Amino acid sequence: MIPVTELSYFGEQDPAFKILKPWWDVFAEYLTLLMVMVSMFGGALQVSNRRSPVAQWLEHSSQKGVNSQQIYANPISGVSLQDRQSNQSVSDGMRPSAFTAGGFKSGLDIQQYYLINQWCYDHSVIWFSKYFPYLVLLHSMIFLISSNFWFKFPGTSSKIEHFITVLGKCLDSPWTTRALSETVYEESSPRISTASLLSRSSSQLLKSSAGGLMMMVDTSAVKILDKKEGEQAKSLFEKVKKFRLHTEEEGDILYKMYLKQTVVRAVQSAIILIYISVFIPRMGNVIHCVDSLHITGFTDFFCIHGLWRMFRMLSLVYITAILLYSGTCVYTLHWILYYKLRQYSFENVRVETGMDDIPDVRNDFAFLLHLIDQYDKLYARKFAVFLSDVSENKLLQLNLNHEWSLERLKQRLVVNRENQVEMHLFMMPGIPFQVYDLTEIEVLKLELIKGITISAAIANLKTLREMWLYNCSVKVERQALLFLRENVSTLRVRFGIADEIPPWIFTLRSLRELYIEGHLQTDSKVSTALQMFSELPNINTLHLKTNVTKLPTAILDMAARLQRLIIHNEGVKITSLANIKKLFYLTLLRLLHCNLERIPSAVFSLTNLQELDLKDNNLNSTEELASCQHLRKLTCLKLWHNNVPSIPVHIAKVTSLEMLHLNKNKIEVLPPALFKLTKLLFLDLSHNNISRIPPEIGELTELQHFAIECNKVNKIPETLSSCVKLRALIISYNRLTHLPPSIGLLRHLQLLDLKCNKLDKLPVELGQCVHLRRSQLIIEEDIFKTLPPEIREQFTNPS
Repeated sequence: MIPVTELSYFGEQDPAFKILKPWWDVFAEYLTLLMVMVSMFGGALQVSNRRSPVAQWLEHSSQKGVNSQQIYANPISGVSLQDRQSNQSVSDGMRPSAFTAGGFKSGLDIQQYYLINQWCYDHSVIWFSKYFPYLVLLHSMIFLISSNFWFKFPGTSSKIEHFITVLGKCLDSPWTTRALSETVYEESSPRISTASLLSRSSSQLLKSSAGGLMMMVDTSAVKILDKKEGEQAKSLFEKVKKFRLHTEEEGDILYKMYLKQTVVRAVQSAIILIYISVFIPRMGNVIHCVDSLHITGFTDFFCIHGLWRMFRMLSLVYITAILLYSGTCVYTLHWILYYKLRQYSFENVRVETGMDDIPDVRNDFAFLLHLIDQYDKLYARKFAVFLSDVSENKLLQLNLNHEWSLERLKQRLVVNRENQVEMHLFMMPGIPFQVYDLTEIEVLKLELIKGITISAAIANLKTLREMWLYNCSVKVERQALLFLRENVSTLRVRFGIADEIPPWIFTLRSLRELYIEGHLQTDSKVSTALQMFSELPNINTLHLKTNVTKLPTAILDMAARLQRLIIHNEGVKITSLANIKKLFYLTLLRLLHCNLERIPSAVFSLTNLQELDLKDNNLNSTEELASCQHLRKLTCLKLWHNNVPSIPVHIAKVTSLEMLHLNKNKIEVLPPALFKLTKLLFLDLSHNNISRIPPEIGELTELQHFAIECNKVNKIPETLSSCVKLRALIISYNRLTHLPPSIGLLRHLQLLDLKCNKLDKLPVELGQCVHLRRSQLIIEEDIFKTLPPEIREQFTNPS
């Protein structure tokens, strides 16, 4: 991980910020360092010269009419003076005789020397020569501040620090390397079986398809992460996603700040170049001094600038540094404006790693990635591992495999009502590999599982015939898809929008039963979703749970092979069912929660219909039942959970009925015509307002199940004993006061529910029901105890 310290380096708070400094910024920093050294060296020269007061006096011949020359070495400004007025009256203290070749003769001479020195420095030396070191230092400090301002500004520094922290943790995480190793492993051996994959522990030689590099990968190390490392990696995925969301939503403040500070640096360097190019030529060795106030006793003399040559050399170095600095600014502006730095593509990374879901990023996130690419391109590639849902799912998959052992998965196996072995995986990050070793699975349920891939190892489940995909986004490997095409015959799909339906399910050519559940906004989207299924050759059962207003046209395309149609419409009214008569091969039709008020007339054209279910509608009339006589194969009619007030006499014409569900309606009277249906095996009249069972019920000699619970019945007719095949009698929650002794004639009775009535005792003839057991005799305990002990023993402990 990138170290974080409190070291202050050129104004930086953190040396880790260097990863956001491309080569031109680093070069500019060294140029700034050179400028600081120039200023320090120039300042040191001035200070050392001030602290070394050495005077010199030289005498020359007066060939040019000059009587004498006086030269004073200036320790402060490095300036000397020369007398040019031969007939100027000079005070005694300023005459040549006052000096010797070796130095000053009196203290007054030293004071006059300092006076001349200061006058010349203040009034003749140009300001650029005097303040050159300080100007260079000031410019250097401004350059330094403008170069690092975005590291200090509150609006940008927090993002930068957050980015560097997250990046450092990503580079330090062991998952960064292991995710790439896992990708390489899967690409190099896609067909390996689950059992052998888990059993291998030796290192294998794998070849990376991205870079062509050979690497040794320990399969056990790849497949199992330390728990702490796994938790840290999962936390990193969340942090990277949040950081990406934060930086992309807040725009491009980092980009704009970097651009602005670069413009400021470029303008500043241009201004410096202009004014120093003006003042440097004006720096000279000999300086003409005019003493208008006659302080020195001379009116016109020349000074010599002792530091001129050194300052001129330093100025040339400074100009060179400024020119190079300006070049870096121009190049930076070209890089910022020419390249699209507010967008960053991971296209090459996707190709190299095989994680094709790494998203391209934008705004400040993209700009930061472009910057670290200038430092090290490997950083962005490793960082991309934590942007990939595929990588995250692989991490979760490894932890899942470690958590869900084969023994623990076996405990989740259940046997459903169809006597099938079922495995239900709910809200898991993936499918544990060990699931593919449970070869007895017949039904695989996947619910609320996102972004997973079904491995080719599913071919181990030879008995798999049914799959549930409830709110899942599932991909399938090629070999797995070949297996599913040939083996899966029942598929149940639940989705939020039609686009979530996996496209691979449209290729399951062995599919016979299809269950689709989801809300669709328009009928056209329903038809579009079903259109692909209409081309599957073997579908004969379609269960559609949605909210259509008319029969989808795609269903009509299945008319030649569709035998079972179930529409659960969530209470939305279907206004048109006229086209349903085209489904002439239908044997089962269920229109549930469709808000129908009458039985659709088009139904009576389905001559092959065997079961009609109109549960949970708003039926308030059943006069159309007379037309059911045309449905000669109809054996099951379900009109339950409606508002049917009465049973029409026309029901007697449906002579083929064997099962009739009229429970949960508003029926008060049972007409004698009902009992003309002599083929009835099942009759459910529970949850109505029935107060009397007609004696004609004895005509139903084939009846095996009779339910009339939750009504107002106060008496069971003696003729019920004629229904000798009756196996289940449910008459609870009524007003029965006694049970007729003829109940004992129902020798095949296996279920008798009498709870919540007004019974005082049970007849002893009940003991003749030899197949009845105490658990199937549902009655209050105190009433059960009214039976003789031997009969109670018979029910409790049958021989």
